[in-house]
Amino acid sequence: MYETLTLAKDALGIATLTLNRPEKHNAMSAQMLADLEHVTGALSADDSVRAVILTGAGKSFCAGGDLAWMQAQREAEPEARVAESMKLATMLYALNQLPKPLIGAVQGNAFGGGLGLMSVCDVAVGIETAKFGFTETRLGLIPANIGPYVVARMGEARARRVFMSSRIFDAQEAIALGLLARAVPADDLAGAVEAEVVPYLNCAPGAVAASKKLVQFLGPQVDDAVMDYTAAELGKRWDSEEGGEGIAAFFDKRKANWVL
Repeated sequence: MYETLTLAKDALGIATLTLNRPEKHNAMSAQMLADLEHVTGALSADDSVRAVILTGAGKSFCAGGDLAWMQAQREAEPEARVAESMKLATMLYALNQLPKPLIGAVQGNAFGGGLGLMSVCDVAVGIETAKFGFTETRLGLIPANIGPYVVARMGEARARRVFMSSRIFDAQEAIALGLLARAVPADDLAGAVEAEVVPYLNCAPGAVAASKKLVQFLGPQVDDAVMDYTAAELGKRWDSEEGGEGIAAFFDKRKANWVL
């Protein structure tokens, strides 16, 4: 049904949503953004779904945005760039608003937008060998559309430690930063995720949805103004001299001209 995802549901109503571009380390293409937003709508409307697990196929959870997709935006008109950027913003918003518990099963590395996906999960559990990083500034870009959810998850003070430096950090630091709840050996991940899911099977689904909505109301608000701003800022970076150089350097397998 979906080009870039797989979806399975068991008899208890636990849906497992798997990012399925393992050959691209599950980097988010335009098609994946569309698939994620569509499947989120379907899961939201399915009363038989009690909880959703979000994971990835292959070695990586999600490497962030597909750089080929980003590179293509440099040739687009400004309005088209912002529209493409907005696809990321609306997908994250839809996942964040999912009226079901969303549990991240982080089975591999996560960078850039992959950390955004972790941040819209209600809880994320990862393997202890995984690596993480907000790598956008290394490419001359910024973690724009994921920013509201990352800062809501981590808090401004903790976000400042890793948000701008593109520094790679391990699972234990991801726990300290609030991105992961637990880090476990790879063989224990399924059990750790199950331990997060099972309690919801004893809860009233409507009360769970209402409680999640209440938490979001009490926390930082992500509205149209926030999404418009972040989408526009990413669009500007795609068109910037630094953005062009950073993406070109990635594809050329060389250092960008600002690297000392």
